[in-house]
Amino acid sequence: QVQVVESGGGLVQAGGSLRLSCAVSGRTASNYARAWFRQAPGKEREFVAAINWSGTTTYYADSVKGRFTISRDNSRNTVHLQMNSLKSQDTAVYYCAARDRIAAKTDSTDYDYWGQGTQVTVSS
Repeated sequence: QVQVVESGGGLVQAGGSLRLSCAVSGRTASNYARAWFRQAPGKEREFVAAINWSGTTTYYADSVKGRFTISRDNSRNTVHLQMNSLKSQDTAVYYCAARDRIAAKTDSTDYDYWGQGTQVTVSS
């Protein structure tokens, strides 16, 4: 059984920062590629960032490039999303996803395990 648990969401003013964390437990979790997706009210879930198993390859959505950084600590089976210069349009529920492969992908259908999500609200 693989479990994915996000933490770190909250309310922040525009221009501020938040750091999300994603812990994955079960099986060979440290080998899994991870990603963050988000879903704003009334919108479809969208890709935010992804990282391969070793942390050597990362992908970002154009809307967050230069502001968000994804990283991982395999010793703790944890992935982080550092979000800086937050904007009101970043408000969404953020989901962590893991896939049973070492390569990162940007399509949500490539991910096998999902967390419950953590709310990020950016006030303008």
